[in-house]
Amino acid sequence: MWFGVLAVAACSTTKAIPEGEYLLRSAKVVLDRKEFPSSNLNSYISQRPNSYILGVNPLLYVYNWGGVKDTWGGRFFRSIGVEPVVFDPVGVEKSISNLENHLKYIGFYGSSVTSSVNYKKRKAYVTYYVHLGKRYQISSVDYQIPSYGSFRQDFDADRPNIGIKPGMFLSESALEAEAERSSAYMRTKGYYGFNKSFYAFEADTLSHDGNAKVKVEIRDYALGDAPSSAAEHKKFTLGEVNISHPQRLKIRRSVLENLNTLRPGMLYNEQEINTTYNRLSSVNMLSGVSINTTPVADDKVNCDISLRNSGLQAFKAQLEASVNSTGLMGISPQLNYSHKNIFHGGEVLNLGLKGNFQFKPGDNAYSTEVSVTGTIRFPMFLGIPSRVFKGPNVPRTDLNLAFHYQDRPEYKRTVISTALTYNGRIGKSIFYQLTPVRANITRIFNIDEDFWDKIVENLYMVAAYNNNFDLGVSGMLYYTTDSSPIPMSSYHYARLNLDVSGNLLSAFNKLMPTDESGSHLIWNIPYARYVRVELNLGKTFRFGRNERQALALRLLGGVGYSYGNSYSMPLERMFTAGGSASMRGWQARTLGPGNDTLYAELFSIPSQVGDMKLEANIEYRFPLFWKLEGAAFVDAGNIWDVTSSSEESLFSFKNLPQSTGLDWGLGIRLNLSYILVRLDAGVRLHDPGRAAGDRWVPVNQWFKGNTAIHFGVGYPF
Repeated sequence: MWFGVLAVAACSTTKAIPEGEYLLRSAKVVLDRKEFPSSNLNSYISQRPNSYILGVNPLLYVYNWGGVKDTWGGRFFRSIGVEPVVFDPVGVEKSISNLENHLKYIGFYGSSVTSSVNYKKRKAYVTYYVHLGKRYQISSVDYQIPSYGSFRQDFDADRPNIGIKPGMFLSESALEAEAERSSAYMRTKGYYGFNKSFYAFEADTLSHDGNAKVKVEIRDYALGDAPSSAAEHKKFTLGEVNISHPQRLKIRRSVLENLNTLRPGMLYNEQEINTTYNRLSSVNMLSGVSINTTPVADDKVNCDISLRNSGLQAFKAQLEASVNSTGLMGISPQLNYSHKNIFHGGEVLNLGLKGNFQFKPGDNAYSTEVSVTGTIRFPMFLGIPSRVFKGPNVPRTDLNLAFHYQDRPEYKRTVISTALTYNGRIGKSIFYQLTPVRANITRIFNIDEDFWDKIVENLYMVAAYNNNFDLGVSGMLYYTTDSSPIPMSSYHYARLNLDVSGNLLSAFNKLMPTDESGSHLIWNIPYARYVRVELNLGKTFRFGRNERQALALRLLGGVGYSYGNSYSMPLERMFTAGGSASMRGWQARTLGPGNDTLYAELFSIPSQVGDMKLEANIEYRFPLFWKLEGAAFVDAGNIWDVTSSSEESLFSFKNLPQSTGLDWGLGIRLNLSYILVRLDAGVRLHDPGRAAGDRWVPVNQWFKGNTAIHFGVGYPF
């Protein structure tokens, strides 16, 4: 039956094609030499076919449902479907011209392209056969540089960075790239208006050795101008530097002056202008920054900086949800309000309200968590003027205050936290956070008597579920080759987090009272002392047509160790496993620690935590149609304890295979470029929480209490 339906659907893809014309089904390139992947030339084919997955594009069928009549229903289906690409013979000739011109541009001289079109059942299949031409190696490079002033001296200082070298292949693209790079460098040395049009290249390919001799000349007149217009290349300095903005934009002048690095009398430097642009653009309240330069004399340039403001206030709502096959459901709504200029200095106020509600329909089990957060972000490093920091990136300062309330059948808990954090960036790839002061005050009350009786013999768990005062420092270092929200090319990253607590307080132990166990107290609460480190490594390979397929890999490891005044880390600093961005065969906090099943017995809604975490993930991502993507994934990992009195939860290499969870799953994603929404379904393969000898989940039980469904925003890693 389904085969018949698909066959009918396949035939319908040509329904909207006019009589006598053809649906363009494929257009491929075949090279006669393997110099580079033929996919590199696909973008130069003027007419590309519709995309398909497994030979099917459902949106083509939807478009055909609209028919040809101008009715409301017809317009509706055509608007949400994808219009079929009708084969155009003129496009073939244009593609041949595009391919030959591009091959010449990248250094394959004398290349030729032919084509063939195969017609089959009202569909056209186009093949472009490419004969690659000859390539010439550069044997020598000779320069003719003006000798007046300091021009030759400035040019010679950049010679080690020149991109045209003997031994490389000659191409117009390489010559143009070097002209762009070199002229940009010269504009950092005061040569205002200097550009690639002053460069002239000659290549002698008739030498007896079959190589190319290249001559590079920098002229005093631009390409296309007459030699009579020649004028010496002069250095410029900055004249007036003015900053203007709409009157309604209320911002302190000192903030703008500290971000502006341009000063009258300084040597003209295009890089410094870009630095000022980037520094001002980092102020969230500004929607646009433009810097116009105007020569006013033979050697001076005025700079006019114009600022535009964006909307100052915004609201944002977000919802995440998950469910597993046991009926446990989780809903996490979030509401945020922001003001981008709360103190007239570009400071951003963010207020957030977040809930996390877990429950089982028809069951008394529940978990309620509510968080209220407030953050003020200053566009500066508090305590140090912005003008002290050189370069385009100015550190920012966050001042955070949060209140967290948790209500479970076993206990109620409140956490008050505050932190002062500096955020910065080094170059394009390195980000850092430094929190010199952070504090959490945790109080647990209304503890259920049965719950307490079960954990009272376990000192580790008693310490975890107790009041504590956490004062320490934190740091984060993050390296990535692509910092965009949704990277669309291959990239990798590494993130290191470090927390140290209680060391400063320990210097005052002699001044503090102690409780019956000997723990030192602040405000009648034991303070926490521990160190916690976490490392996250990831790499994503992009491949296929337009790099729309990807293989994403992640390794994650973390460990915390409590000592001195603490027997365990605070509950909120422990590791968890499961959820939309972790082990997706389990709901959040439902896996581990190790093989221990005590947590599952203690809590009506799971809250499983540990001192240590190891996890590995692999995910294959592929396009479906329109903006939809698919995913297939495998996750392996768990959490463990390092100082527990329970042997089942302790980490050991001997027990690692038995205590590691393993799942597989499928996902679907809606990628709108600026945001990605996903739905993932995970299935458990190896469950450490099952009885020994029964931890591998049989296939016939995969969908009987061993699955979880997650809704999320953004890629999981």
